[in-house]
Amino acid sequence: MNLLQVKNDIWVRVIGFRGGWGMQRHFMQIGFLPGNTARIIRTAPFHGPLLVEVDDREIVIGRKVARHILVEEIA
Repeated sequence: MNLLQVKNDIWVRVIGFRGGWGMQRHFMQIGFLPGNTARIIRTAPFHGPLLVEVDDREIVIGRKVARHILVEEIA
């Protein structure tokens, strides 16, 4: 599943990315590395961006970007 499909306050583990090398490099620069844990703190209304916690940092990402981050739910 991708990050956009995750509900708020559910912890997930980043397993990979969709897209080319440039997209993967961008994710790694902002802290989305395979194996990191993340959760969506808040979703802005009207299809706005997501506020995501990754390794004790809060990052705002757009919905189009969130579709490229592949995650799995942590049991």
